[in-house]
Amino acid sequence: MNAIVRRIARALTSLCAMAFVALPVVAPAAPLTGERQIVLQARDGSEHPIGTVRFTPEGDSTRFAVSMDPHRLKDFFLSMREFKCLEGSSEIFCHVPYPYAQPGRVTAGNLAWLEHALLFFFKAPRDFGARLWNGVYFTLVAEGDSLVGRPDAVDLNQIGAPPADLSVPPYPPAERSPIPEGVRWFHRLIIR
Repeated sequence: MNAIVRRIARALTSLCAMAFVALPVVAPAAPLTGERQIVLQARDGSEHPIGTVRFTPEGDSTRFAVSMDPHRLKDFFLSMREFKCLEGSSEIFCHVPYPYAQPGRVTAGNLAWLEHALLFFFKAPRDFGARLWNGVYFTLVAEGDSLVGRPDAVDLNQIGAPPADLSVPPYPPAERSPIPEGVRWFHRLIIR
């Protein structure tokens, strides 16, 4: 019985990976190179710079490195872990670094690993502990020379244990649900 379940799980993982790779991604007008700012845009239009991403082209792909700005994010110790967060009156929004080895590369047609480096969760200020089931995944698309992410809901508890296949990003579109405009404090992530 367990062998059948493992085969089905492997088949589903492969199908999800194929569907994920087949998604079209519009390439930015300018190549991804150099250091770019990461900005969260709130539903009131205010912008909150939170860090940078450095792009280094290498052949067919581009290596990236995300750095969160410790002066713009506040330390929160939640559920026995430290998180870097933005604190608002009605919501606390925390960055969740992807916890496993990943290639740190993107291509014009696949920004998945960059999206996985920019995972977040939200919680109300009165809530105790991290609310990892309230995960936010920003699906990136090119808009001019920028990358713009719209929020999707994900359950970050899913990455509490290593995925079966570390070479495949664990949040394909089937694992994400769109978040309606204006529901969350931050409704866009911009890399410019």
